[in-house]
Amino acid sequence: MRLAKDLMAATSAPLVLAILADGESYGYAIIARVRELSSGEIEWTDGLLYPLLHRLENAGLVVSRWGEADTGRRRRYYEITDAGRAELAEHRRQWTTAVTTLSQAFGGLRTAFTALSAPAASGAPGAVGAAGAVGAAGVAGATA
Repeated sequence: MRLAKDLMAATSAPLVLAILADGESYGYAIIARVRELSSGEIEWTDGLLYPLLHRLENAGLVVSRWGEADTGRRRRYYEITDAGRAELAEHRRQWTTAVTTLSQAFGGLRTAFTALSAPAASGAPGAVGAAGAVGAAGVAGATA
């Protein structure tokens, strides 16, 4: 599936911040994690990711360092900052509102939101997982 350009733009920064909230990472691994989280439905390119990482770094939301891979090749590692964690928390609040509103407007999205609840950290109603997904029981209008 190919996400619309506007939706891709709206989701990319919070998605990268959520991935980095789990620990430092590098470009290719971030792209692979997005593919994994989306079950292969979302494919990012270097051309999308690296300008985004530079914007996040310039905004003070991530920091980077050069490191060496097991193969001896140099790669740039990215890590979320405290400001990035605060920004991620705000993204989660906003996406919770958006998902709740869409759920109510669309109705019958129980299956889609059940899949979103899988990464929820605590499994509690309304729990927000690392990728910012809201547990299905916490989505207004969702039925168990």
